[in-house]
Amino acid sequence: MAESYSQYCPISRTLDLVGDRWSLLILRDLYVGTSTFNGLARGLPGLSRSLLAKRLRSFEREGLVEKLGGRYLMTERGRDLEGVLMALGNWGSRWIFGDPREEELDAQLLVWWMHGRLDTAAMPLDRWVLHVRFDDDPRRFWILVEDRVPSVCLSDPGYGVDVTIASDVRTLYRVWLGQLPLSAGLRHGLSIEGQRAVVRRVPDVLQLSPMAPLVSGALALHA
Repeated sequence: MAESYSQYCPISRTLDLVGDRWSLLILRDLYVGTSTFNGLARGLPGLSRSLLAKRLRSFEREGLVEKLGGRYLMTERGRDLEGVLMALGNWGSRWIFGDPREEELDAQLLVWWMHGRLDTAAMPLDRWVLHVRFDDDPRRFWILVEDRVPSVCLSDPGYGVDVTIASDVRTLYRVWLGQLPLSAGLRHGLSIEGQRAVVRRVPDVLQLSPMAPLVSGALALHA
């Protein structure tokens, strides 16, 4: 843990524990279901692996997470911080969240986030492939789902593609974060193509960001 604020106050005590750089984002990713070290590292590409390990050790020491079988699991104390994160997300959605900045548009990170939010039970196939193609990024991404377990592939996994989502990076980010409804995204050039029965299930399979309801709610307030 970093140097303490040394103030007898619940806020300062909390910041002593989770106020360091990257701490709240690590907790954010743990809350949405990422539980492995490599998974956390992939979802936080600007964070060094050594600093991630340091933060996780601190969380273990302070009783926010426990390591079990190579996975980091939230304790009751850690899960109780969820309200703090959601409150930050709600405030940010209402007051400072606008159009994405150029430096925030990371196509690979977006696909990684998407793969972690797939409701695979809504697609009754043992194996299926979602291809994500961006108009303004030369890289190609595939999400392979086998036995309801999704994984991100940076090269063609060798199976037939069941559904393709094509978009520019900015538009798909805006849809993912709830800033733009899917129907509006489709009018802005986003497309979903593939077998009709599969395409029809995509809105149920692809759950949006946990922040999307806060963002769309904030937009409705300001409308």
